[in-house]
Order: sequence, then C-alpha cells, then structure tokens
Amino acid sequence: MKGNNNNKDGSSAQQNNQNSPLGGGGIGGMKAIVFSAGLGTRFKPWTDSHPKALAVVNGKSLLQRNIEYLQQYDIRDVVVNVHHFSDQIVKAIEAAKGWGSNISISDESDEVLETGGGLLKARDLLRGQEPFLTLNVDILTDLNIKTFLTKHQQEGADITLATTERKTSRYLLFNKYNRLVGWRNTETGVERMAIQAKDLFEKAYSGMAIFEPAVLERIPLTGKFSLIDLYLALAPDHKIASFDHSETRFLDVGKPDSVAKAEQMFS
Repeated sequence: MKGNNNNKDGSSAQQNNQNSPLGGGGIGGMKAIVFSAGLGTRFKPWTDSHPKALAVVNGKSLLQRNIEYLQQYDIRDVVVNVHHFSDQIVKAIEAAKGWGSNISISDESDEVLETGGGLLKARDLLRGQEPFLTLNVDILTDLNIKTFLTKHQQEGADITLATTERKTSRYLLFNKYNRLVGWRNTETGVERMAIQAKDLFEKAYSGMAIFEPAVLERIPLTGKFSLIDLYLALAPDHKIASFDHSETRFLDVGKPDSVAKAEQMFS
C-alpha cells in the first residue's frame, strides 16, 4: 500500500496548509499510526459487516477524518493497521488515493494483536529519527498536535499520553511529578501499580500518544497486548508523562449512538 500519495507536486499540501494550525509550517519528519484493526464489538451492528474505521460521520469515515486531522499538521506518512474486514479498509484507501497522504498498511489479518501488539508489528514502518504519534481510529478531537509535541519535548519524556479530566471507569495514575505510575479500574477495583507513589492523580486516556523513536527498540512484550500493558511495563525505567487537553473538543466514537453526537461536534 505504501505510495498512495497524490500531492507530490505540492498542490494538495498547499490546499491543506491554508487551514493548518501551523500556518503552513509542518512537524517535520513526524510519522503516525492510526489503530484501525479492532473488532469494534461495542459498535455493533455496523461492525457485523464493516470495520469501525469506515463508520461515517457527516459524510466522512472515521479513518478519513483522522488522516485529514493529521494533515493539518503536515503529518502525511501514516501507518494504518488492519484486521477486521481489512479488505474494505484497503479498498477505501486505494480508492481515495490515501486522501493525499502516504499510507502504509500493517496487515494483522491472521491475528488481531491489540494496540500494543499492533505497534510492535508496525515497528519497521515507524522507525525514524523523529517522535511519532499513535491514535485510535475512533477518536475525534481538535487537540493541537504541535502543542502536544512541545509539551512532550519540555517534559523530556520517552512517551507522552494525551489525557483529560473526564469521568471514566478506567484511569491512568500519575504522581506529583507528572509521571505515570499505575492504572485503576474504578468499577472492578483492580489497580496495577508500576511505581509506588503516595499522591495519585487520575487522568482519562484519550487514545493518543507521542513516542520517542528509541522506545520501539525497548518493547519488552510480544504477541497480543494493549498499549496500557506496554505503558505499565515501561513506566519503571522510562518517563511516561501526561498532556492534559481537557479544554479541547474530544469524543470517543465507541458506540453507534455516539455518531449523532460526533456529527454535532465535528462538521
């Protein structure tokens, strides 16, 4: 799939930059992966015959919206992992010529690997000299990625997680130094601590993160695992920070009834 790029002459890039929060200046060399391989069990009945990535909000699929969101920051080298109805996603990307971006497919057709395993499988496609971004396909937001990256660099973090103060049942736990120390499920009472700390601050994960490229070589897990598993495994020896973007628009389009809300929030 790599090579779906219809802006070699700069025409599409120029058009997109007119509305760019960067005023035409991009985040040079930054890549991204949009996690699109999930079964979407919460999104039934749509996902009985379609991948959630192709669910439509105001005439555009979730995948297209996120590709175009990344383009606002001139992030055009994008990996998309696929599993559930993978052929439909590949055909949509091919038909749209990547919506003007250079999209590489990480094929998980044989086995869904969850987000952490998906990142590991896509490692060769993400390698580079610059930080890269991870994003769940069912997340819609107007978080400023340039501000996010600046915060990541100021923190000197290996990974920075986008978070908000919203109410949820599952929280990431940070200490007073803004370092990830654990995870908590308030419904089940399960708590997983990577670092012991007295003062704990609960943050809701937004399904977005910025990674330093060196982290790709330090992943200690294999097979099927989540990014939360990876964060907790790395936390004792790597700084994993939080970037709070509670003031921005944000929606997890996790269920069919959230599409109507998405259509009100995102034109």
